[in-house]
Amino acid sequence: MRRIIQHHAKRAKYIIYKETLIDFREHLWTFIGSFLGIGIIGFLNSKYFTAYDNLFLIGSFGASSVLIYGAINSPLAQPRNLIGGHVVCAIIGVTIHKLIPGELWLSCALSVSCSIVAMQITKTLHPPGGATALIANIGSAKIHALGYFYVFCPVFLGVVILFIVAVICNNATSHRSYPRNKHWYKIWLREYK
Repeated sequence: MRRIIQHHAKRAKYIIYKETLIDFREHLWTFIGSFLGIGIIGFLNSKYFTAYDNLFLIGSFGASSVLIYGAINSPLAQPRNLIGGHVVCAIIGVTIHKLIPGELWLSCALSVSCSIVAMQITKTLHPPGGATALIANIGSAKIHALGYFYVFCPVFLGVVILFIVAVICNNATSHRSYPRNKHWYKIWLREYK
């Protein structure tokens, strides 16, 4: 019994040690990628919109940055999930806001719930997508005025910027590789044939 306890204690120490290692290179590239991705979107936002519009820089991009720059091997961070999840959720968020504009609590709950199910069905599960659907409902009057244009700009264009920066920064060194499957687009197209 003592031997089993010692074995488990040794194993727990190893796991805790490995999980708490600080890899400065990894953290540096995470910082560079997320800074550039959000920075480019923020810069474009400041050039084309006033400081109070914040149309191009939406909160769900921050959560996406955590995944695509910090947890690059996660299935939820892969391009299909990143792009598809945001676009699907934006479409659902705008549609539900148009169908139920007066009841914020109901449109928010329906948007997020329908978005989760739609992402599961389309195999594009990306948690920040739920926030994208929510923003379509709780956003400012200017976001509501965009209607379905919200899907294209800021959502689709913003996600493409994040993706391009992720590919460049995460593949700048030999110890990081993104996306996990270099032929992700072929797999995605094959599933929809």
